Amino acid sequence: MTLYDRVADLPLSIDDDDLSLRERETSSDFTRVTTVVALSGDGETGYGEDVTYDADEHHALADWDGRFPLAGTYEFDGFSETIGDLDLFPASDPEREGFRHYRRWAFESAALDLALKQEGRTLAEAFDRSYEPVRFVASTRLGDPPTVDRIDRLLDSNPDLEFKLDPTSDWDPDLIERLADTGRVRILDLKGQYEGTEVDQPPDAALYEQVIEAFPDALIEDPKLTDETRPLFEGHEERVTWDYPITGVASVEALPWEPAWLNIKPSRFGSVRSLLDTLDYCRERGIDMFGGGQFELDGGREQLHALASLFYPDSPNDVAPSGYNDPEPAAGLPTSPLEPPADGRGLRWSDGD
Repeated sequence: MTLYDRVADLPLSIDDDDLSLRERETSSDFTRVTTVVALSGDGETGYGEDVTYDADEHHALADWDGRFPLAGTYEFDGFSETIGDLDLFPASDPEREGFRHYRRWAFESAALDLALKQEGRTLAEAFDRSYEPVRFVASTRLGDPPTVDRIDRLLDSNPDLEFKLDPTSDWDPDLIERLADTGRVRILDLKGQYEGTEVDQPPDAALYEQVIEAFPDALIEDPKLTDETRPLFEGHEERVTWDYPITGVASVEALPWEPAWLNIKPSRFGSVRSLLDTLDYCRERGIDMFGGGQFELDGGREQLHALASLFYPDSPNDVAPSGYNDPEPAAGLPTSPLEPPADGRGLRWSDGD
């Protein structure tokens, strides 16, 4: 039985829906805006979170005076088909097509959360698995110009903290050496697969060579492979992990080589089926996985914890609690690993609603 088979037939009753905005400043110098999707029925409420990066898209949805035709009784698979046929951007087409996946995931994850709650089951019970403690790393930018100051502050309060960092062409050899000397860097995201975004990092053979050599035990994410950069990864293919291109099984099969590692960001997949089919594919082929976050502000982060807990708890999951993304992280933030809830509910990894 596939993972999706275990949830496809879950009964689901929706009476009402609600959309609400969340906003928070981040350490990456932008205001994160998300939309929480709440679907209610039979005395329960399921939650999802739209992580579309364009704040205007969230405000346009909030200002829209229509309603999506969601009320009714379904099996979960039927709801997925229904939501897949709807235009979830009623005001205008999104700036990037990937945003359609993000919003669809918000509705599908809310529906799955609701269906599980209506059945009185957790995601772990649906998959006949148990929740395990979740190892996490913190993802952070280093400022402009980049320095180790933020890393030092975080390590002062949590000496065991591990990191996912985004190298850029203005990283000089001294900075790279100081970061390597911490011994705490687990993933280096080259962001070479992004195009037309504020975080694009063009392929830089000199930078690639420096980080490959300086961080021999770290995973290298999303390089841009060119005639100049591809040779640098010969013999290092098993250290390469992919994130931005991964939207389903077909995207994994289209990679330049069979991967050893993948970064799993549920919203990139859009549908629950696509996500779960990809998890099955990776498990069958021995492809290691870790969870990735997208500055979630609400229950979306707990969903990442739940999935990591069930399928890749010991990996360097880029799912640190949201407080690590604050411009000035507070003292006393949770440390890794995160312990499972005593009595979780639905899809969220929480003792609460």
